[in-house]
Amino acid sequence: MSEIAKTQDLVEEGGNQCRKRSHTNIEHCTKRAKLDDMSSSEKKASFSILNTNSNGNSIALKLASSMTKPGATAKKLVIKNFKSKPNLPENYQETTWSKLREAVIAIQTSKSIDYSLEELYQAVENMCSHKMASQLYVNLTNLVEGHVKSNIEQFLSESMDRQVFLKRMNDCWKAHCRQMIMIRSIFLYLDRTYVLQNPSIHSIWDMGLDLFRHHIAMNTLIQTRTVDGLLLLIERERGGDSVDISLLKSLLRMLSDLQIYQDAFEHKFLQATERLYAAEGQRLMRELPVPEYLAHVEKRLREENERLLHYLDPCTKWQLIHTVERQLLSEHLTGILSKGLESLMDGPRLHDLTTLYNLFSRVKDGLNELCNHFNAYIKKKGRTIVIEPERDKTMVGELLEFKEQLDNIVTGCFQRNDRFLYSMREAFEFFINQRQNKPAELIAKFVDLKLRAGNKEATEEELERLLDKIMVLFRFIHGKDVFEAFYKKDLAKRLLVGKSASVDAEKSMLSKLKQECGGGFTCKLEGMFKDMELSKDINVTYKQHLAASQESSSLDLSVYILTMGFWPTYPPVEIRLPAELTRHQDHFGKFYLAKHSGRKLQWQPTLGHCVLRAHFAQGKKELQVSLFQALVLLLFNDGDNLSFEDLKANTNIEEGELRRTLQSLACGKARVVCKSPRGREVADTDTFTFNGDFVNKLFRIKINQIQMKETTEEQKATEERVFQDRQYQIDAAIVRVMKMRKALSHNLLISELYNQLKFPVKPADLKKRIESLIDRDYMERDKDNPNQYNYVA
Repeated sequence: MSEIAKTQDLVEEGGNQCRKRSHTNIEHCTKRAKLDDMSSSEKKASFSILNTNSNGNSIALKLASSMTKPGATAKKLVIKNFKSKPNLPENYQETTWSKLREAVIAIQTSKSIDYSLEELYQAVENMCSHKMASQLYVNLTNLVEGHVKSNIEQFLSESMDRQVFLKRMNDCWKAHCRQMIMIRSIFLYLDRTYVLQNPSIHSIWDMGLDLFRHHIAMNTLIQTRTVDGLLLLIERERGGDSVDISLLKSLLRMLSDLQIYQDAFEHKFLQATERLYAAEGQRLMRELPVPEYLAHVEKRLREENERLLHYLDPCTKWQLIHTVERQLLSEHLTGILSKGLESLMDGPRLHDLTTLYNLFSRVKDGLNELCNHFNAYIKKKGRTIVIEPERDKTMVGELLEFKEQLDNIVTGCFQRNDRFLYSMREAFEFFINQRQNKPAELIAKFVDLKLRAGNKEATEEELERLLDKIMVLFRFIHGKDVFEAFYKKDLAKRLLVGKSASVDAEKSMLSKLKQECGGGFTCKLEGMFKDMELSKDINVTYKQHLAASQESSSLDLSVYILTMGFWPTYPPVEIRLPAELTRHQDHFGKFYLAKHSGRKLQWQPTLGHCVLRAHFAQGKKELQVSLFQALVLLLFNDGDNLSFEDLKANTNIEEGELRRTLQSLACGKARVVCKSPRGREVADTDTFTFNGDFVNKLFRIKINQIQMKETTEEQKATEERVFQDRQYQIDAAIVRVMKMRKALSHNLLISELYNQLKFPVKPADLKKRIESLIDRDYMERDKDNPNQYNYVA
């Protein structure tokens, strides 16, 4: 009765819709009756809808409506059930199932079906409509199960070849799938009604998969042979052999569809993968150089990803790739880096380093290990550049080249990773300060070399870029005051002798130092530039003074007024000047002191230079020489042949300086003086004559002074001045801290000094300065606590 009640409800709902349409038609008929002046006799409308269902039953819908008068209402729709249910023919279930069974067997045996698919589908629908669905599902399940069981025997032969076994399994699986698709299409009505109403049973497709899984795929012998065969095919493919990829793909898809892929295959596959790559990693690490090994690892990862695309289930991806990475990379991180990183960096082999970084970024702690070895490599190589004294001449150039190489590696190969940038800076700061003071001195001299007028290697843009690179090295130095001392001494020579390549380049370097270290670091250097500018103004004023006083002279004097606190200290030198030059010096001194009373002028002849007019057989020439060279040449106005002793007595130039001066005049490119006997070295017994036959194409000739190489004593003197300056800075810092704190313990005072001082200092040195200040009554020890200091106002 439940089926009939449901049908009644549906028809009743349809009746309601019919009722609405009927009411509209009645109103329309009433209007027409008025227009046609029809009689007011009662009119009745009757509608009948017949709907034949699949069983041949009919439902009658009767609609009656009276329209006796305008405004009459329609009667309600009455729906009645059939008085009796149609009867099925005898043996209908057996007959129909026999027909369906015959069709299923024909599908399973690949024979033609005697009935049309529409007829079979209708038969299934009729059986389901008459409560035969449950038995129909059981019969179909038994029939399919029997066919699946009949296929087991073909796989149990022990002598069967693995390749043949896999192909037979694949054929059986594909045939089963085709059969179940056909069977499902016939029994689709059963699938869509009975199966959907009973969630505890499988759909027809899932029922077929379950039977195949239970009777064939889960059979221990069959499953073992199938999985072993698949693993063998994959092993052959990994070894480079050609295998049937479509067979692999189909069978692995079968395991996935049967939901036994992970339990039956994946675990064994991953174990086999681990064994293969563990052995391969150990072997190739011994046999291959690092670049080839990295290329092999990259190739293996690419191949495994292709296998995932071609036939492996995507759920295997993470574990498979992780296994390969662990066995070929994680287990050999230290070995790869120890064996090959140094050679890759020395190359530098940028492509291989990029591969190394990309591979190491895939594994846990890979980048940490790479960064640690990268740091150790920089410290080792950098230390060899800095520590070895024989490399002092090329140290800064090598450091700049080394830094540029590392920058290219970090930027191009290591993706500008912040971890590697920080590691590189830390390593540079470590090794560059392993040799105290020397790198700072050599960097200052390197800057001097590049800023001299004779340096024509680079354009202004290239020089600017070079200075930026030098500033990077400068940042790593702890003893920046050492750099300042040597830089100031070299800058003074460039400014006073006129050897600076470019004022713009000088000021650019000064601004970089100021930006890096602050105004206090560059105040003296800036003072040197101010002195040069003021000296130009003073010289202009002096010339105007000479013109106003109408004093004429063949000598044109220019003087640089240097503030003693800004410039390096030069030892006073007493030499004999020509009378006219002495007179000019005195005249300028009176002029300057008249304007600036209370000041003291001290002449520095070592830094002076002159232009002399000389008469040779070829004609007149102008010689651009140092003051010492000028004093020697002027003596030949009084005599053509002079001995070394004569020159020494008449100029009072220091003996070593005089020898270098004579070498520059008699042994250089422009030999305006002849030496007898000939030779490079100047002896006490040598004699010198003026070379009247000197020939040169140029009118103005610059005779370079032979610069004395900076001796160890001079270097030590500069370092001593730096050390003395540091003592003053330590004393000032201690007094400054104590004045502010009044009382402070020893440890806190030391800690505060380390924060304030900008150069490296040892605790023992600080303790000495504290004792010195106590002796000078700037501070005292506390009477109750000797570990505490009190400030003495």
